[in-house]
Amino acid sequence: MNQPIQVYGDQRSGNCLKVKWTADRMSLTYDWQNVDILKGETRTEDFLAINPAGQVPCLVRPDGRILAQSNAICFHLAEGSALIPEDSFDVAKMLEWMFWEQYSHEPAIAVRRFQKAYKGLDDDQIDPELMAKGRRALGVMEMRLLSRDFIVAEQLSLADIALVAYTRVADEGGFDLDEFLNVRGWVARVENELGIDVNDGRFDPVG
Repeated sequence: MNQPIQVYGDQRSGNCLKVKWTADRMSLTYDWQNVDILKGETRTEDFLAINPAGQVPCLVRPDGRILAQSNAICFHLAEGSALIPEDSFDVAKMLEWMFWEQYSHEPAIAVRRFQKAYKGLDDDQIDPELMAKGRRALGVMEMRLLSRDFIVAEQLSLADIALVAYTRVADEGGFDLDEFLNVRGWVARVENELGIDVNDGRFDPVG
């Protein structure tokens, strides 16, 4: 691409960081347009003109085409790379885990993190089902990683990027990864593969 892509996102958001990590892994040139979720910047008239759903991340290509939804953006950016397995069944398996992340993982772990770390709610103010659902999701991952280093095949894929985004900061939502040692070890492997600083994307009560 002659012109860089534009990525609208908030770097405190795991969904946005997925896109950043994928673009960095692909050595893509991009302009990061910071959108502060907490200040309501996804609800401004200008942003809603880009994404009427009022959500980040959002990708704007040099040709003007717009793509939303974190995992769809990652899949688009990683086309033709080793982040997408060669075997067609492994591709489908990768997508299975990426869909599961958005349906069964993120709605519990990311939501509880937001309520606890960002909104400052006490545990008794948070739906207890979020902890139960989040622990079940981590348990599913724990079993998947029982005898493997990565989620799909034997190499880093988009499934790992999708799942690591909120798993690595699950403690901010009150989840204890010391109870899920396979998951904890996997988080460290994926962070190392992607060159992620352990503090990236973590809640800063001052900032």
